[in-house]
Amino acid sequence: MEKKRIFIIEDDNMTIEILKFIFSKEGYELSISKDGLDAIERIPKEVPDIVLTDIMLPMKSGLEIIQFIKDNFADMPVIALSSLGEEEATVLDAFKLGVDDFIAKPFSPNELLLRVKRCLK
Repeated sequence: MEKKRIFIIEDDNMTIEILKFIFSKEGYELSISKDGLDAIERIPKEVPDIVLTDIMLPMKSGLEIIQFIKDNFADMPVIALSSLGEEEATVLDAFKLGVDDFIAKPFSPNELLLRVKRCLK
């Protein structure tokens, strides 16, 4: 079976390390970007199976990334990651843009893994 590719957009190094650990152990291929502009340039070239994006990012926001993906790759699942303190309105905006799921940080690794697997079915 071909490995599923996850594109992670996250600027927090500790979160990146946790995500690398969770998904590498499960055999996923990972691409990591630390800012929205880089992600928007790379996603069309790499065409991942799923995108996990933080909402608060340098250069371009997670909302701009979600908009870009849904405009250009309508079927590509996107899960937004966001700190609990962020505005509820931002979460609603993410869903209006078509995000497939949302998970609050700090997250349970098992819950995140289940949500990713569900989106990839």
